[in-house]
Amino acid sequence: MKKDFVHIDDWSADDVLATLDLSVEVKTKLKNRETFNPFKDYTMAMVFAKPSARTRVSFETGFARLGGHAIFLGPNEIDMGKREPVKDVARVLSGYNDIIMARLFEHEHMLDLARHSQVPVINGLTDYNHPCQIMADILTIKECRGHLDHLKIAYLGDGNNIVHSWLRLAVLLPLHFVCACPELYPPDSRTVRRAVQAGVSRIEILHDPGAAVCNADVVYTDVWASMGKKHEIDQRQAHFKGFTVTPELMSNAKPDAFFMHCLPAQRGMEVVDEVMESPASIIFQQAENRMHAQNAIMLKVAGMA
Repeated sequence: MKKDFVHIDDWSADDVLATLDLSVEVKTKLKNRETFNPFKDYTMAMVFAKPSARTRVSFETGFARLGGHAIFLGPNEIDMGKREPVKDVARVLSGYNDIIMARLFEHEHMLDLARHSQVPVINGLTDYNHPCQIMADILTIKECRGHLDHLKIAYLGDGNNIVHSWLRLAVLLPLHFVCACPELYPPDSRTVRRAVQAGVSRIEILHDPGAAVCNADVVYTDVWASMGKKHEIDQRQAHFKGFTVTPELMSNAKPDAFFMHCLPAQRGMEVVDEVMESPASIIFQQAENRMHAQNAIMLKVAGMA
């Protein structure tokens, strides 16, 4: 039975933790320039409806460094759900390739892709969630803190796909997750309810950034207007007043708290330079770990781990 990675909680807690351990092992091999080519003679189709430097480079570089060949397919090659049905794309691509990675707008397209593909499908992002990012995030936190015990994450901003992914992780691993968002921009209520009802983690949805970051181990933010919503940025700026991560806001968190951002950042909007460039910032380690976490995910879905 093929193993997809569409939502982080499609896997068990043991799967997630084992994949984090594998990420560290593979990262060490690459850092030491060890020969490690498990994907020799493998190909991966990378379908991009949404552009992204980090997602393309991290997947393409990671797969190449593990011996495989990744094929970039942008909107000009595959206009997902428009030129032909998603189920046809899934069956054609899975006839040629060993893995499909897709970065799409509509989450339903990702579900259709996984449903009809004969090979594993990895979710590189949809408007609903971004599980690869959260795997990289939790890997980075574990590296920097040394453990995941008694972890409080304070997320400030739009209740977007990053928030949904954290909420789905909270179904598996115990943590205290606080989302502080303007009242008009909450996360999906069903996803919040599901995380609360799981009873694994403490979940809070607040509208006060200062209260949210109190005693936080990690302060996390993202752009206020995701791709496809950039036209809303002027009106959003008024609603997000007070949500900018500043040194003053960070001072409400624990003294050794870390700052995270999935990038790209609008410096001076959701976060100021003084925080981005501070010793608390682990954003570039976080960005690098996209590749290492994804390498482990690819090995896992391919049945090599």
